[in-house]
Amino acid sequence: MISNSNVIGLLYLATIVCFILALRFLSSPKHARLGNRVGGGGMLIAIGTTLALKGIGNWALIVSAGAIGAAVGVVGAKRVKMTAMPQMVALFNGVGGGAAALVALAEFHKLAPASGRIGSTEVVSIVLSALIGSISFAGSAIAFAKLQELIGGRPIVFPGQNIFNGLIVTGAAAFGIAAIAGVQGQWVIVALILLALTFGVMFVLPIGGADMPVVISLLNAFTGLAASATGFVLSNTVLIVSGMLVGASGTLLTLLMGKAMYRSITNVLFSAFGQVQAGTSAARVDDGRTFRATTPEDVAVQLSYARKVVIVPGYGLAVAQAQHDVRQLAELLESKGVEVLYAIHPVAGRMPGHMNVLLAEANVPYDQLKEMDEINSEFPQTDVALVIGANDVVNPAARSDPGSPIYGMPILDVDKAQSVVVMKRSMAPGFAGIDNELFLEQQTTMLFGNAKDSVVKLIAAVKSL
Repeated sequence: MISNSNVIGLLYLATIVCFILALRFLSSPKHARLGNRVGGGGMLIAIGTTLALKGIGNWALIVSAGAIGAAVGVVGAKRVKMTAMPQMVALFNGVGGGAAALVALAEFHKLAPASGRIGSTEVVSIVLSALIGSISFAGSAIAFAKLQELIGGRPIVFPGQNIFNGLIVTGAAAFGIAAIAGVQGQWVIVALILLALTFGVMFVLPIGGADMPVVISLLNAFTGLAASATGFVLSNTVLIVSGMLVGASGTLLTLLMGKAMYRSITNVLFSAFGQVQAGTSAARVDDGRTFRATTPEDVAVQLSYARKVVIVPGYGLAVAQAQHDVRQLAELLESKGVEVLYAIHPVAGRMPGHMNVLLAEANVPYDQLKEMDEINSEFPQTDVALVIGANDVVNPAARSDPGSPIYGMPILDVDKAQSVVVMKRSMAPGFAGIDNELFLEQQTTMLFGNAKDSVVKLIAAVKSL
């Protein structure tokens, strides 16, 4: 057992350094795996140090519970498909918030009878941990359900919803203030947690699937703050610091994601963005334009004789698990002397970095992955832009239509390429609920079908040339 405070402090300091380095490495796809290993090593040091503390309690029970959790985590992480990674992130994030809320409840139960009145620092930390952790748990559960399509991805709204949510928050705040003021019956914290859980559900229900990456990032920040508050409850320095690292990085990422969509966080959370827009299709019928379908053989000719091809991956590519086939197609084109790049939009997919992770899994070279600001200047010199399953992030209405709900959102300028091939199952709108002007442009052709099947046909057609 470790009782020397200096040794404990040094071990926890090593953990904090590992977490900071992990965040640094995770900022680049090239070093992301190393970041995960460093972060995991830091967590291992933290857990080992905590278990070795003098007076830790029922050591065997803690280890048994940890082993069960580790088994669930390992099996879940190994079995989950890459398309379901956002759901797993949301679920695991929610578990962290729920754990913080349960620790707060347990500490309140332990401290109140022992002291008669809990100290102000402890009770404030308990209230914040219970409140934020419960919101994160319930909100993450709804985000998981939406991403898993257990409930509809469109915003779920009803009249008076904001007023109802305001009453819930007011009630939760009232119970929190009561606990801080000295009303220390356990029912106060239980009521606070129940109201916070209700608000977490109501908080995420009105948010559409297009905004799930932002919501996941925000809820991740909530979990970090809840963990930090729990650190104050337990007087654990490493939990305080690591929670604040998660909270700060999650908050920064949330703001950057909102900026990438040219929308404020308030608009993301309260605009019910993603409801189907009426009248769009009718306007298109009036202007007389229509889409042009193509075949794998025709697209293969375009790709084989191009100088530069830019592949634009979207969630449709992830659903079809076509990333390995896309890499094979790119390598085939490169053998013919074609330059191939990948255009990555910040909010493509269903979580931050989804497309980067997906393509990294297929061993696509990191230097071919180009972020939006870097690749947009390349499109005018691009012979073929191959859009695979992306929709709203390539919609020119974001630049040209002030009445569009996505107007002002930075997009990938694929419409500036000499030729655009869009691979989709149908002409259905994306998560934003609006049709895409790109599909009707003169230089655009549509290759309908499952992305994986279409890419396999393209590979065969290119080989036959």
